[in-house]
Order: sequence, then C-alpha cells, then structure tokens
Amino acid sequence: MARVHYSLDLQYFAGEKTEKATPHKREEGRKKGQVFKSTDLSTAVSLLAFFLYFRLAGGQVVQRLAEMMSSYYSTNLSMPVTELNLHELFVRLSFQVLKLLLPVLIIAIVVAAGAQMMQIGFLFLPNMLLFKGERLDPLKGLKRIYSLRGIMELLKSMLKILIIGIVAFSVLWLYRQSIAQSASQPLSESIRTMASIMLTMGITVSIALIALSVLDYLYQKYDYEKNMRMSKQDIKDEFKTIEGNPQIKSKIKERQRQMALNRMMQEVPNADVIITNPTHFAVALKYDKKEMDAPKVIAKGADLIAKRIKEIARENQVTIVERKPLARALYHDLEIGESIPEQFFQAVAEILAYVYRLKRKV
Repeated sequence: MARVHYSLDLQYFAGEKTEKATPHKREEGRKKGQVFKSTDLSTAVSLLAFFLYFRLAGGQVVQRLAEMMSSYYSTNLSMPVTELNLHELFVRLSFQVLKLLLPVLIIAIVVAAGAQMMQIGFLFLPNMLLFKGERLDPLKGLKRIYSLRGIMELLKSMLKILIIGIVAFSVLWLYRQSIAQSASQPLSESIRTMASIMLTMGITVSIALIALSVLDYLYQKYDYEKNMRMSKQDIKDEFKTIEGNPQIKSKIKERQRQMALNRMMQEVPNADVIITNPTHFAVALKYDKKEMDAPKVIAKGADLIAKRIKEIARENQVTIVERKPLARALYHDLEIGESIPEQFFQAVAEILAYVYRLKRKV
C-alpha cells in the first residue's frame, strides 16, 4: 500500500509545473506570438517623445502654423468660390498640414517601433492576422474579461488614472501663481505660459507612466514565466520528441562529424609522417617512444579529406610518403587513436627511420 502511495506522489510531482521553460518551448511559443511585453511602455515612451518634440520645436510649429493661416487668409479670401477652387484649396491645405505633422508622425512611429524591438525583438507573424471564428465567441470573451488577467488590467487602468490625476494636479498646483498671473498678461504671453505649463505637465505624466510601465513589464515577465512553466514529464516528453525527429538527429550527427573532423585536422601538424596511396587514402602517424609502445593513427581520410590532410601536412612541413598497400591497409584496419598492430611494425619502422634521416639532414 505504501508503494502505491509513493508511486502516486511521484506521478503528482512529475506532473506539477515547477520547471522553467526550455529554449525549445520558448521558441515554439514565440512562433505562436507567446511573448511578454508591456504595451503601456511603448505608449508612454511615444507620449514622452511627443511632448519633448513640442518642447524643443513647438515654437517653430506654431510659427509655421501661423504662416500657413496667414497665407491662407491673404490669398484665398478674394478668390471666387467654385468647385475647382475649393478642390485646389483643400489639396494645398492637406499637404501643408501633412508637412506640419510629418515629423510628429515619424517620431511616434520610430519611438513606438524601437520600444517594441527592445522588448521582443523583430517578430512578424502573418498567421496572427488571419480571421478566426473562435475570436468572436462571446463566452471566451467573457472569460477573458472576468479572468485574473482581466481584473489585473482593470486595476492597472485605475492606477494609471489615479497617477495621471495626482501628477497633473501637482503640476497645476506648482504653477498656480503663473496660471493666476496669466489672466492679466497679454493674450500671446498668456498662451505661451499656458502652453509651457501643459507641456511640462505632459512630460511629467509621461515619465510617471514610464515608471508604472516598467512595473507592468516586470509583471508581464513574471506572468509569462509562470504560464510557460513545465513539469518534469513535459521536459522528458519534449526531449523524446526532439531526439526522435529525423531532421534534428541528422543535424546533430552532421555537427558531431564536423567537430570530429576539425579536431582531427588540428592533429595533422603534430604527425611524424603521412602515408598515402597517393590519391585515395591518407593516414597520419605519430610516434613518441617515451609515451607510446607503438605509432598511433592520429588522422585518416579518403578522397577529399585525404587531399585536405596532405595540404595541411605540406603547410606544416610534415613528410608525406607514398606506400599504396600500406596506406590502404592502415585506413581500413585502424581507427583514429589506435596503435598499429604487429604485422605493420617493420613497414612503419622503415618509413619512420627514413623520415628521421630526412629531418637530421635538414
């Protein structure tokens, strides 16, 4: 009976989602649009950029707007009202307004895109734009509204309204004397004072919203990690799925072969001699009488690999000796790291003696 309870406990803990998501699950989730981000952060940063732009270039914008209106009233009041004139006037005004607003639109787009890129990087999912009837299901809509996430979004919106109200009131209270004095100032000076106060209020509110958005970003990250958690059984199943994928298996084997080939090629400069046949096979031998009982094969290859072994040998001045039957036998009978067997001792010893005589002459 105790064994049954123990088995049930193991099954329970194996199914409990206590483990962090694996890179594979994160990648699969990203393909489905499952990422964490704060939309409030992008909005707040764009709002700050908008107010900063008007703080720095607001005078020029107002001046260009005044020039546009002055030009309109000076050139168009005396024109007869016809369908053609109205069309031309509308087109001209549209282009002038577009030129006036174009910097603001560019700043808003660039800043919003930059904020998104900083949070989730580049992510384009065309399948998310497809129509899905399940999105119109009212029951699912009600579940989203009355879910924990919906409640958190409601509380977050209420907190934003409260913070905006407090910050706006604080700025107005701070500039209350300037607001009162503007009533006795000339109209242009009064407008300039109120515009400056409004821009200050906008910048302050934007900074407060950015601070709140950072907290929202941390919450979104926590919620994402919580929803992406896996059980130990999930991790085992995922590993089996990945290992069972023929394409992934072939890629792993190819990577392993490439790594082994690279390691083998790095050993070629350490060889004492390269035995070839001469075109199809190449076997690199190394002998250290202090550490080895017999010479060892440290690299071998056929065709293109044999050609590459000989190229590396020439680059590093390793002696290449042509022995057709011996090269073929060594290639087929021995693996890398194995010592040569007794039947090859005499032939290999003669070759090594020849190599050592060449080195002494050099």
